[in-house]
Amino acid sequence: MGEFGRAHGLNGEVRLKSYTGDPLAIGSYGPLIGADGRRIELTDVRRAGGASPDLLVVRVKSVADRTGAEALNRLALYLPRERLGDVEDEDEVFTADLVGLDVVDGEGTVLGTVTDVPNYGGGDLLEIKPAAGGATALLPFTKAFVPVLDVPGGRVVIDPPDDLFAPPGPKPADEPD
Repeated sequence: MGEFGRAHGLNGEVRLKSYTGDPLAIGSYGPLIGADGRRIELTDVRRAGGASPDLLVVRVKSVADRTGAEALNRLALYLPRERLGDVEDEDEVFTADLVGLDVVDGEGTVLGTVTDVPNYGGGDLLEIKPAAGGATALLPFTKAFVPVLDVPGGRVVIDPPDDLFAPPGPKPADEPD
Protein backbone atom coordinates (compact mmCIF):
# COMPACT_ATOMS: atom_id res chain seq x y z
CA MET A 1 0.00 0.00 0.00
CA GLY A 2 2.92 2.31 0.71
CA GLU A 3 6.30 2.81 2.30
CA PHE A 4 7.48 5.23 4.93
CA GLY A 5 10.35 7.57 4.18
CA ARG A 6 12.23 9.98 6.39
CA ALA A 7 10.85 11.88 9.34
CA HIS A 8 9.22 15.24 8.59
CA GLY A 9 9.87 17.85 11.25
CA LEU A 10 10.20 17.29 14.98
CA ASN A 11 6.67 16.38 16.04
CA GLY A 12 6.27 12.81 14.76
CA GLU A 13 5.23 13.40 11.16
CA VAL A 14 6.75 11.11 8.55
CA ARG A 15 6.84 11.02 4.75
CA LEU A 16 4.93 8.22 3.07
CA LYS A 17 5.03 7.09 -0.54
CA SER A 18 1.53 5.84 -1.37
CA TYR A 19 1.04 3.09 -3.95
CA THR A 20 -2.74 3.44 -4.05
CA GLY A 21 -4.53 4.70 -7.18
CA ASP A 22 -5.59 7.83 -5.27
CA PRO A 23 -2.60 8.51 -3.01
CA LEU A 24 -4.69 10.10 -0.25
CA ALA A 25 -6.96 7.03 -0.13
CA ILE A 26 -4.31 5.17 1.87
CA GLY A 27 -5.70 6.99 4.91
CA SER A 28 -9.17 5.52 4.36
CA TYR A 29 -8.29 1.81 4.55
CA GLY A 30 -8.10 1.70 8.32
CA PRO A 31 -5.22 0.05 10.17
CA LEU A 32 -2.41 -1.19 7.95
CA ILE A 33 0.16 -3.88 8.65
CA GLY A 34 3.85 -3.03 8.68
CA ALA A 35 6.29 -5.44 7.05
CA ASP A 36 7.50 -6.18 10.58
CA GLY A 37 3.97 -7.21 11.66
CA ARG A 38 3.14 -3.99 13.51
CA ARG A 39 -0.35 -2.52 13.30
CA ILE A 40 -0.03 0.98 11.82
CA GLU A 41 -2.88 3.48 12.11
CA LEU A 42 -2.62 6.71 10.10
CA THR A 43 -4.32 9.59 11.93
CA ASP A 44 -3.61 12.46 9.53
CA VAL A 45 -2.77 12.32 5.83
CA ARG A 46 -1.89 15.22 3.54
CA ARG A 47 0.06 15.78 0.34
CA ALA A 48 3.70 16.72 0.74
CA GLY A 49 4.91 19.78 -1.08
CA GLY A 50 6.52 19.27 -4.46
CA ALA A 51 5.65 17.65 -7.74
CA SER A 52 5.18 14.02 -6.60
CA PRO A 53 1.44 13.44 -6.08
CA ASP A 54 2.10 10.09 -4.38
CA LEU A 55 4.35 11.58 -1.68
CA LEU A 56 2.46 12.33 1.52
CA VAL A 57 3.13 13.58 5.03
CA VAL A 58 1.31 11.54 7.67
CA ARG A 59 0.89 11.15 11.39
CA VAL A 60 0.85 7.69 12.93
CA LYS A 61 -1.08 6.85 16.07
CA SER A 62 1.33 6.58 19.04
CA VAL A 63 4.20 8.34 17.21
CA ALA A 64 4.69 11.77 18.76
CA ASP A 65 8.31 12.73 18.11
CA ARG A 66 11.05 12.66 15.52
CA THR A 67 12.69 9.57 17.02
CA GLY A 68 9.48 7.58 16.63
CA ALA A 69 9.03 8.85 13.06
CA GLU A 70 12.63 7.96 12.17
CA ALA A 71 12.02 4.40 13.40
CA LEU A 72 9.42 3.99 10.62
CA ASN A 73 11.83 4.84 7.79
CA ARG A 74 11.70 2.25 4.94
CA LEU A 75 8.87 0.29 6.59
CA ALA A 76 6.52 -1.09 3.92
CA LEU A 77 2.79 -1.07 4.62
CA TYR A 78 0.36 -3.81 3.62
CA LEU A 79 -3.32 -4.61 3.79
CA PRO A 80 -4.91 -8.06 3.73
CA ARG A 81 -6.20 -8.73 0.20
CA GLU A 82 -9.76 -9.37 1.38
CA ARG A 83 -10.01 -5.75 2.58
CA LEU A 84 -9.29 -4.37 -0.90
CA GLY A 85 -12.59 -5.41 -2.47
CA ASP A 86 -12.99 -5.87 -6.22
CA VAL A 87 -11.42 -3.99 -9.11
CA GLU A 88 -13.68 -1.50 -10.88
CA ASP A 89 -12.39 -1.81 -14.44
CA GLU A 90 -11.66 -4.91 -16.51
CA ASP A 91 -8.20 -3.53 -17.35
CA GLU A 92 -7.45 -2.97 -13.67
CA VAL A 93 -5.79 -5.51 -11.39
CA PHE A 94 -4.38 -5.60 -7.88
CA THR A 95 -0.72 -6.55 -8.02
CA ALA A 96 -1.33 -8.97 -5.14
CA ASP A 97 -3.61 -10.94 -7.48
CA LEU A 98 -0.74 -11.50 -9.92
CA VAL A 99 1.61 -13.21 -7.47
CA GLY A 100 1.39 -16.97 -7.90
CA LEU A 101 -0.07 -16.91 -11.42
CA ASP A 102 1.40 -19.26 -14.03
CA VAL A 103 3.39 -17.56 -16.76
CA VAL A 104 2.83 -19.15 -20.18
CA ASP A 105 3.87 -18.35 -23.72
CA GLY A 106 1.48 -17.97 -26.67
CA GLU A 107 1.39 -21.75 -27.21
CA GLY A 108 0.46 -22.41 -23.58
CA THR A 109 3.84 -23.74 -22.45
CA VAL A 110 4.37 -22.98 -18.77
CA LEU A 111 7.50 -20.84 -18.44
CA GLY A 112 7.30 -20.05 -14.74
CA THR A 113 5.39 -18.32 -11.95
CA VAL A 114 4.96 -14.67 -10.99
CA THR A 115 6.73 -14.17 -7.65
CA ASP A 116 6.54 -10.38 -7.30
CA VAL A 117 5.51 -7.18 -9.07
CA PRO A 118 8.25 -4.67 -8.23
CA ASN A 119 8.43 -1.11 -9.47
CA TYR A 120 11.82 0.58 -9.31
CA GLY A 121 10.55 3.85 -10.76
CA GLY A 122 10.33 2.95 -14.45
CA GLY A 123 7.02 1.06 -14.30
CA ASP A 124 5.74 -2.24 -13.00
CA LEU A 125 7.71 -5.40 -13.71
CA LEU A 126 6.79 -9.05 -13.38
CA GLU A 127 9.37 -11.06 -11.46
CA ILE A 128 9.17 -14.57 -12.86
CA LYS A 129 10.58 -17.73 -11.31
CA PRO A 130 11.41 -20.08 -14.22
CA ALA A 131 9.70 -23.48 -14.24
CA ALA A 132 13.06 -25.07 -15.10
CA GLY A 133 14.68 -23.53 -12.00
CA GLY A 134 17.37 -20.91 -11.76
CA ALA A 135 17.37 -17.21 -11.09
CA THR A 136 14.24 -15.13 -11.47
CA ALA A 137 13.85 -12.76 -14.41
CA LEU A 138 12.18 -9.37 -14.70
CA LEU A 139 9.79 -8.57 -17.54
CA PRO A 140 8.14 -5.17 -18.13
CA PHE A 141 4.44 -5.41 -17.29
CA THR A 142 3.23 -3.85 -20.54
CA LYS A 143 0.80 -4.97 -23.27
CA ALA A 144 3.78 -5.58 -25.58
CA PHE A 145 5.25 -8.23 -23.25
CA VAL A 146 2.02 -9.30 -21.50
CA PRO A 147 -0.69 -9.41 -24.17
CA VAL A 148 -3.10 -11.54 -22.10
CA LEU A 149 -3.84 -11.28 -18.41
CA ASP A 150 -6.18 -14.05 -17.24
CA VAL A 151 -6.41 -13.68 -13.45
CA PRO A 152 -9.55 -15.86 -13.11
CA GLY A 153 -7.78 -18.54 -15.19
CA GLY A 154 -4.66 -18.28 -13.04
CA ARG A 155 -2.28 -17.35 -15.85
CA VAL A 156 -0.39 -14.59 -17.58
CA VAL A 157 0.40 -15.01 -21.27
CA ILE A 158 3.69 -13.36 -22.21
CA ASP A 159 5.61 -12.65 -25.37
CA PRO A 160 9.08 -13.03 -23.88
CA PRO A 161 12.36 -11.91 -25.37
CA ASP A 162 14.58 -14.85 -26.39
CA ASP A 163 17.02 -14.17 -23.55
CA LEU A 164 14.48 -13.77 -20.72
CA PHE A 165 16.04 -16.50 -18.56
CA ALA A 166 19.56 -16.32 -19.99
CA PRO A 167 22.27 -15.75 -17.38
CA PRO A 168 23.92 -12.36 -17.59
CA GLY A 169 26.93 -12.41 -19.88
CA PRO A 170 30.20 -10.54 -19.52
CA LYS A 171 30.20 -6.82 -20.19
CA PRO A 172 31.49 -5.79 -23.60
CA ALA A 173 35.04 -4.43 -23.33
CA ASP A 174 33.97 -1.00 -24.61
CA GLU A 175 31.15 -0.61 -22.01
CA PRO A 176 32.08 1.66 -19.07
CA ASP A 177 31.62 0.43 -15.48
